[in-house]
Amino acid sequence: MTATDVVDITRAALMVIITVCGPLLMTALIVGIAVSLVQALTQIQEQTLTFVPKLAAMGVVLLMSLPMIGHAMSDFTTLIADRIIQG
Repeated sequence: MTATDVVDITRAALMVIITVCGPLLMTALIVGIAVSLVQALTQIQEQTLTFVPKLAAMGVVLLMSLPMIGHAMSDFTTLIADRIIQG
């Protein structure tokens, strides 16, 4: 295994991480900001209020992005398996 192979595998792994985590993190960020804005406008400072909308939104986004996540992980696993077989 050469240095270019390591760089390629690392780049592919980082892209898989972004593909898997990106939609969920962006959803949590957007919903968190929206709930915080509503809390600031209504002056309701309940700490547990942010969890339910975040959890619901992240669940919906996870279900919608599961095919994309599965495809990305499958491609990465195939890439790693091909590199192992090639030796």
